[in-house]
Amino acid sequence: MKILVVGGAGYIGSHVVREFLDAGHAVTVFDNLSSGLRQNLFPEAVFIEGDILEYPKLLSAMRGGFDALVHLAAFKAAGESMLKPEKYSLNNLNGTVNILNAALEAGVMRVVFSSSAATYGEPRYLPIDEKHPTEPENYYGFTKLEIERILGWYDKLRAMRFAALRYFNAAGYDVGGRIKGLERNPANLVPVIMEVAAGMRPELQVFGTDYQTKDGTGVRDYVHVSDLARGHVAALDWIAKNDKSLIVNLGSEEGLSVLEILEEARRLTGKPVPAKFVSRRPGDPAKLVASSALAKELLGWEAKHSDVKTLVATTWAAYEARVKA
Repeated sequence: MKILVVGGAGYIGSHVVREFLDAGHAVTVFDNLSSGLRQNLFPEAVFIEGDILEYPKLLSAMRGGFDALVHLAAFKAAGESMLKPEKYSLNNLNGTVNILNAALEAGVMRVVFSSSAATYGEPRYLPIDEKHPTEPENYYGFTKLEIERILGWYDKLRAMRFAALRYFNAAGYDVGGRIKGLERNPANLVPVIMEVAAGMRPELQVFGTDYQTKDGTGVRDYVHVSDLARGHVAALDWIAKNDKSLIVNLGSEEGLSVLEILEEARRLTGKPVPAKFVSRRPGDPAKLVASSALAKELLGWEAKHSDVKTLVATTWAAYEARVKA
């Protein structure tokens, strides 16, 4: 198939592009490079520089005869979304409507959307499955849920088929070492630990040590980005084959604590990785773990690279290359 990947120069987007290329698809990347990197573009993929808020340029790109599009162009910092809802409204909501309207105008009727476990909010039970109530606790999660709802209406009214993939905590780097461009201003645990190990920041802050977990620190479901990328290919194949839409979790189904990841990083890097233990952040649950049973049943998908050693080792390989450069 011929695929347009919107946001394909970013951290997750570049891995998704690589996976589609490896599967034999023709890929075009549309990205404004606000967070994406030229370093993460592949010569086998066509690149169009543009912004999803520039409708004429977006429409022109969509008219490339694509069989499907992948939407990874949303802002994703939960904390920032609570401080700058206007920014998230304009890009995530208005930008998505532009993408979908341009797709309809150009006859692109299949969409794979990178959604988020942030749509669920505070867990009422674990593991979280797709039937769990959706009550986002931050504006970022709200925008992702609204996009899912808009997609639902476009499915109903325009027969646009979509797969909304609710990621849990994306981490790691390409297991083949082909993607080395580092995220700009990362806020997630694994890259922050690596920045400390690489001497790019002085210490790690560990928020809360008194949770009812195995070691008192928060537990999250970390899913390797290469596993996520495989999920996109599988989801597109499914909606193309079945002519139906799909909302599905992509998670490892395993919980890793902050200290487990920190200790593995210290062991693997040989660096001390200083950490400062501070109070909990408001709204942080003790534990979040996914059920990916539906993805396994429908897509034949399960996490293969999401163990702590692979998550840490593949991330450190990217950061170590930067340190040595």
